[in-house]
Amino acid sequence: MNYLNKEIVIIGLGYVGLPLAVKLAANFKVIGYDISIDRIKELKDCNDSTKEIKKNILRKAKNLIFTSDKSMISNRYIYIITVPTPVKKNKLPDLSILKNACKLVGKNIHKGAIIIFESTVYPGVTNNICAPIIAKESKFNLNEGFYLGYSPERINPGDSKHSLDKIIKVISGSNNKITKTIGKIYETIITAGVFYAKSIEVAETAKAIENAQRDINIAFVNEVSLLCQRLNISVYDVLNAAKTKWNFLPFHPGLVGGHCIGVDPYYLAHIAKKLNSSSEVILSGRRLNDSMTGIVFKEIEKQIMKGSRILQIGISFKENVPDIRNSKSAELAQLFIEKKYKIDINDPVVNPKEVQSNFGIKLSKLSGKYDYIIIAVAHNFIYRNNINILKYTKKSSTIFDITGKFKNKLSKNNIKYWSL
Repeated sequence: MNYLNKEIVIIGLGYVGLPLAVKLAANFKVIGYDISIDRIKELKDCNDSTKEIKKNILRKAKNLIFTSDKSMISNRYIYIITVPTPVKKNKLPDLSILKNACKLVGKNIHKGAIIIFESTVYPGVTNNICAPIIAKESKFNLNEGFYLGYSPERINPGDSKHSLDKIIKVISGSNNKITKTIGKIYETIITAGVFYAKSIEVAETAKAIENAQRDINIAFVNEVSLLCQRLNISVYDVLNAAKTKWNFLPFHPGLVGGHCIGVDPYYLAHIAKKLNSSSEVILSGRRLNDSMTGIVFKEIEKQIMKGSRILQIGISFKENVPDIRNSKSAELAQLFIEKKYKIDINDPVVNPKEVQSNFGIKLSKLSGKYDYIIIAVAHNFIYRNNINILKYTKKSSTIFDITGKFKNKLSKNNIKYWSL
């Protein structure tokens, strides 16, 4: 069978699925499916609330249709699943959305279909959890009636430099022939090339450790930053000196949340525990990064007075994206609100209704002068002076720059300045 002339169904049209669907539509007929009727409506109107794909690009995607109608994805040969895989409140993997996607696909596949997973999982999920669900719903056997692939997403929201096509794609499949077929599909859009993993489990593990490694590295620098606070020196001055060595890794301190780095270590730790293997280093990094919001709050609280006007800029989980999932800056804002501080939260990048719905926080417009300004997220509008935050300061104001990215810009302005 020639899979290269078949339609492709993308299940899940978020930060991962939509860019993938748009790229593939240059070479294939693509059906983008999402259970959210509102999401489908906005995409049909050529609007992307994630701000990853511009309106004119969506208009040009002639081979791409959007739907929440299950009948539209029936009897296809290629399905790519890109749904979220979060953690529960107890930090255990939440595979409920992924399992529902497997049920949906299993009920609709044509015999001989390939189902490719891009969602982050712990090693073994594709073969041990997803495959049985699809087999049960489809009444087909793996590698007879259907085939599996795993090609982990490496999307970095808000990063135009490392776009989908410029990142090497890791490819794996349920047999060698299918692995090569999946590689050929992705090679049509990935200019950086593809890498063939030895097995699906290898690809699953590689994805999980990519983000866990970054989490650990940031945790190390966060711990160093706390030491530098005690030493009364700037961690950024220390990092500038250290990175003059060729093999020093230049990570920076900060709040680490989101749906990747803040989640993937727990997936690794989960399978490690099941296999009676240690995950001490993995979890120690995550514990520190999870605690940083409270640490930062206490450091700031030492330097502010009750009754003063406070402004927090930024509530998304990272700069220049509207995504608020697992946002540590939102947690920080909640701590100030819970302690009855007089604080305005401003973030023109995010959707105010989503913030209100998820965190119970009402965003504010900038007004008047503030005694304290907290830069929680380093959005580009601050760099570009689209909003001149100095306009909202008093002579006695203090700026708390959690990101440290405005040290050179703000510390010269006769304003009291603090950073990690």
